[in-house]
Amino acid sequence: MEKEKERIAKRMAAAGLCSRREAEKWIADGRVVVNGQKLLTPACVVSDDDVIEVDGQPLAKPQEVRLWCYHKPAGLVTTHHDPEGRPTVFERLPAYFPRVVSVGRLDLNSEGLLLLTTSGELARRLEHPSHGWKRKYRVRVHGTVSPEIAARIAKGLIIDGVRYAPAQVEIEPKQSGGKNQWIAITLTEGKNREIRKIMGFFGLKVSRLIRVAYGPFQLGSLPEGQTREVPRKVIKEQLPCA
Repeated sequence: MEKEKERIAKRMAAAGLCSRREAEKWIADGRVVVNGQKLLTPACVVSDDDVIEVDGQPLAKPQEVRLWCYHKPAGLVTTHHDPEGRPTVFERLPAYFPRVVSVGRLDLNSEGLLLLTTSGELARRLEHPSHGWKRKYRVRVHGTVSPEIAARIAKGLIIDGVRYAPAQVEIEPKQSGGKNQWIAITLTEGKNREIRKIMGFFGLKVSRLIRVAYGPFQLGSLPEGQTREVPRKVIKEQLPCA
């Protein structure tokens, strides 16, 4: 029987090493060797008989798909290696943690719910807008978000040539005389720094941004810097293909 084959980037993602997109970059950087030959292109299919090395180390077998909720503190970058030497999310995880990748990112000054998984393939699927999962945030802005601003955001915006999909904004009561206001905003896409750019478009500065939900997964009372593993049963219910 012919051995089942798959693209090298997919195999690397299944091993929990990185996402498919990252795998293609690693290949272009000359970090991947197949059967003793440095790989020059991601257009390569492999089977279980092939010997794959990444950075001189044998590629691990595909891991069981696991998923965690992590309460990211502000001040950490969501990357495995930061060229500026800033502290990263992955450096702060417990030593016993397996290698994981994040589902999307939260920027340096953002906090709240970040999903972590052993499966780069799963991360890629959950990040894609076609999955339809909404991301909900609590946001503190300096200034006032009026009902008129909320209505414009709900229709979608074009800012500096970039189209932002309609987003739902819930305005929380503002304290009398206060300079800051809290809102809840729900996104369907989650482009890079989307909320900060939208608020900036209206002359408002974000002073705090907390993601409280990603699809069906909630931050809840999870303490800052802590993780909570999602039970396998829940993964199967929410992600039948996982």
